[in-house]
Amino acid sequence: MIDRDGFRANVGLILCNEDDRVLWARRAREEAWQFPQGGIKENETAEEAVYRELAEEVGLGPEHVSIMGCTRGWLRYRLPNRYIRYGNKPLCIGQKQIWYLLRFMGEEQDVRLDVTDRPEFDYWCWVNYWYPLREIVYFKRKVYQRALNELAPLIFPGYRPPSAARSSYGKRRRHQRARPCY
Repeated sequence: MIDRDGFRANVGLILCNEDDRVLWARRAREEAWQFPQGGIKENETAEEAVYRELAEEVGLGPEHVSIMGCTRGWLRYRLPNRYIRYGNKPLCIGQKQIWYLLRFMGEEQDVRLDVTDRPEFDYWCWVNYWYPLREIVYFKRKVYQRALNELAPLIFPGYRPPSAARSSYGKRRRHQRARPCY
C-alpha cells in the first residue's frame, strides 16, 4: 500500500534473544544487512503483517515470539533517486514503517531462511542491540536510530535516548516512548 505522498506502508522487526542481542540478517545475493521488514498488504493490520513477514523471512511463527511493543507512529525514510522506479504507478519514494520489538522464545534451529522459493536472507546472526546503527545502509540509518532509541526502554529499563535522538523527532515534538502492542 502506497499512500498519497508516495510512502509504502511497512513493518520493521527487531527480534531480540534472552541476552538482548538482536537478529541481524544478510540479504540474499547482496552484501547488505538489515532487520527483517516488509510491506503491509491491503486489508491487513500491522500486527498481521508482522507475523506474515516473520514467517516468510525467518521462518518463525507466533509461538516463537512475544511482542514487547512498537513505535508510536510511522517512521519514514526516502529512497535515493537511483532506487526509485519512476515508471511504476503509484510512485513509491520511500517507506513509512511501524517498528516492532519482539522477544524470541524459540530455539535457534527454529530460525529458517529457506521457507520460501526466493528467500529474503541467506545468513543471520545475533549482534549487540546498537550494532545495526553502524552497519545499516545510510538512507535507513535515521529510522533505525529512532526505532532502536524508542524501543530500547522495553529491554533496558531506565534507558533514556541521547538528547540528539530526542530532538530528532522535530523541534516541537517531545520524545515519545514506545507503546505496548497487544
